[in-house]
Amino acid sequence: MVRPTDPLVLATRNPHKVREMSRLLASCGIAVDPLPEGVQLPPEDGATFADNAMVKAQVAAAATGRIAIADDSGIEAAALRGRPGVRSARYAGDGASDEQNLQKLICEAPAGTGLRYVCALAYVDPQAGLEHIVFGECRGRRADAPRGFRGFGYDPVFVPDGEAQNRTMAELTDAEKDAISHRGNAVRALLRWLRR
Repeated sequence: MVRPTDPLVLATRNPHKVREMSRLLASCGIAVDPLPEGVQLPPEDGATFADNAMVKAQVAAAATGRIAIADDSGIEAAALRGRPGVRSARYAGDGASDEQNLQKLICEAPAGTGLRYVCALAYVDPQAGLEHIVFGECRGRRADAPRGFRGFGYDPVFVPDGEAQNRTMAELTDAEKDAISHRGNAVRALLRWLRR
């Protein structure tokens, strides 16, 4: 398989994800277009990250007739037996803000507990009738307190394994984060699959 020559449609309304995925794929010469206005994404009510990612990519591909990608990602806390998991974006309730979700995690998961970021990334090519899922993860632990202004979501309390300076994801540069993040690892897995 060869690298797509036309921009991929990214099935999300999250501007942070648009910027991050655009940055990750641009380094390989793949462009990303945001989801066109008027395309309604389905609710993320699947049982797994893969379920949610695939249905979003399928809807975007069907609506545009173009190759679409979509991710579903979240955080799992060892002390909470894997929660919030697929409920990460709605952990503090439907319509909760990133800050509200973060505060709920801080209240429920003690500092130092193991954390894992997970990303399922779906690829749908409607012309070729091709669908594929790849995964990425990043392991770490919960910081004592939120730190940093970069990133989004749970990044201010996520200290990745191997981070010698005890910095959170929100304190890393874009390049540092991209090299280890769950979304970066999923994109690299997708690129390996496309090049196979």
